Amino acid sequence: LPRSPHGRRHCRPLTRNAGSSSDGTEDSDFSTDPEHTDSSESDGASRRSARVTRASARLSQSSQDSSPVRTAPSLGPDEPVYSTRRVTRSQQQPAPVTPKKYPLRQTRSSGSETEQAVDFSDRDTKNAADQDESPPRTPTGNAPSSESDIDISSPNVSHDESLAKDLSLKDSGSDLSHRPKRRRFHESYNFNMKCPTPGCNSLGHLTGKHERHFSISGCPLYHNLSADECKVRAQSRDKQIEERMLAHRQDDNNRHATRHQAPTERQLRYKEKVAELRKKRNSGLSKEQKEKYMEHRQTYGNTREPLLENLTSEYDLELFRRAQARASEDLVRKLRLQGQITEGSNMIKTIAFGRYELDTWYHSPYPEEYARLGRLYMCEFCLKYMKSQTILRRHMAKCVWKHPPGDEIYRKGSISVFEVDGKKNKIYCQNLCLLAKLFLDHKTLYYDVEPFLFYVMTEADNTGCHLIGYFSKEKNSFLNYNVSCILTMPQYMRQGYGKMLIDFSYLLSKVEEKVGSPERPLSDLGLISYRSYWKEVLLRYLHNFQGKEISIKEISQETAVNPVDIVSTLQALQMLKYWKGKHLVLKRQDLIDEWIAKEAKRSNSNKTMDPSCLKWTPPKGT
Repeated sequence: LPRSPHGRRHCRPLTRNAGSSSDGTEDSDFSTDPEHTDSSESDGASRRSARVTRASARLSQSSQDSSPVRTAPSLGPDEPVYSTRRVTRSQQQPAPVTPKKYPLRQTRSSGSETEQAVDFSDRDTKNAADQDESPPRTPTGNAPSSESDIDISSPNVSHDESLAKDLSLKDSGSDLSHRPKRRRFHESYNFNMKCPTPGCNSLGHLTGKHERHFSISGCPLYHNLSADECKVRAQSRDKQIEERMLAHRQDDNNRHATRHQAPTERQLRYKEKVAELRKKRNSGLSKEQKEKYMEHRQTYGNTREPLLENLTSEYDLELFRRAQARASEDLVRKLRLQGQITEGSNMIKTIAFGRYELDTWYHSPYPEEYARLGRLYMCEFCLKYMKSQTILRRHMAKCVWKHPPGDEIYRKGSISVFEVDGKKNKIYCQNLCLLAKLFLDHKTLYYDVEPFLFYVMTEADNTGCHLIGYFSKEKNSFLNYNVSCILTMPQYMRQGYGKMLIDFSYLLSKVEEKVGSPERPLSDLGLISYRSYWKEVLLRYLHNFQGKEISIKEISQETAVNPVDIVSTLQALQMLKYWKGKHLVLKRQDLIDEWIAKEAKRSNSNKTMDPSCLKWTPPKGT
């Protein structure tokens, strides 16, 4: 620390270490708050100065004893946007082998489909084509421990809705003003539980938003409704809410900011409409209606809700129905948060992540005191996990991180990619792996992150860089795997970001002048995602190819896709045939035309990676 002219060390505020343990506790702050100082006025000035001196001394001593604090990287006004490293290759790449060319053969196609057959007879490719889809072999004992089972979008399960008898709603008055924007994705239920209403099959829900129910409050049959009627009512309620919000926004734009606001014309018309509706209330029930109600009561007793029609106005009855649906939805939320499930009770069910509330899909090995919680609160920038919303709010007030650590190696518009070294930012990478396990089933690596590099994709706005997804790769892969684990966050799924991550992994392989492949085994959904990308790459190459001879090896060198992956994709597209002792690649024009049409529709989309925006050189030893 620098010294002042009087010989005293200047005390600088401690920056919180991004690698500190995520124990959910708050960082201690040394302060001179009036409530912690002596209130005596006689020696107030001297005591305050002495207290400030002691606090400064403690801060100085703690800063000397503690290890150096790593701060988040920031871009100064004079610093370059990208940080690059000079790399001297220790090994020269072998001289490229010119693949053998073969003449083009024309074959007849069935129907109106035009197919162009291209002949190739490379010995390695023929062997790969004879086999079914087979991943590259892994020598036993040579490959280091790594992550496996690629999975990009796995919308399987979320949380169980379960019943807890005699539930006390003590938390009904809790403050929900700071709750993040709720965004649900997938629902799953415990099918061992059943609705107690006689004759009910537990299907449907009073709110119209769930497929099953297990309580009387959510039973459509108890409320003399069907599951379809509940869904129609839910759609009608949502539509009215949207119209009301739109009208409120229009009124706010047209009204002046005065202290006492007069009701608008729309509000006055609505008040008159409600008054007219309530005047239509029936004065009394007819004899037939009374007999119908009594018969319903005698038939079902307390197992059904009494008939409520014609007892009041239609407007008041509709308000009562809405209140019932709202109460049922609140009960479902409380049951979910209190962890009332019969199996997998040691599982985090929701996480508060930025402005989203995400349902988790799988178990993640968080510490036991966190895994028992129904909800986990997480900082979306440093990925520190906490126990309560109060701790999160106080943490966000002090957190200096606005983007992932490491080097920003790609930026185009609001999309950026950061390269994070698992050895330099160990705690961040461990937290990232624990977060990924909540949405990946077969992920096996969480804490041994030092042999990996993590490439984190973010979307920037005026609040910071928000996590979209990431993929990891080994620093030294014996089998040239360019991806070990890949994840797109649930709130960004089905928007093209998963394919952008895959494309970026192959872009790095091209810069390294290597042929890459994802680590095996691939999960079912991971194989679908990669097969879609390989199909697009092959169709683009065949569309732009104008020569008369073609080679699988040339395709691999230009696209950085492994020849085994190319052959397996051609087989899946039925573009690889065996004819007269030779293998032929059929250029199916119908598939190419279909791909061209899709490309024309998304020509204005910015969900593509631009190689010119990459500022990166391969690290040493890779």
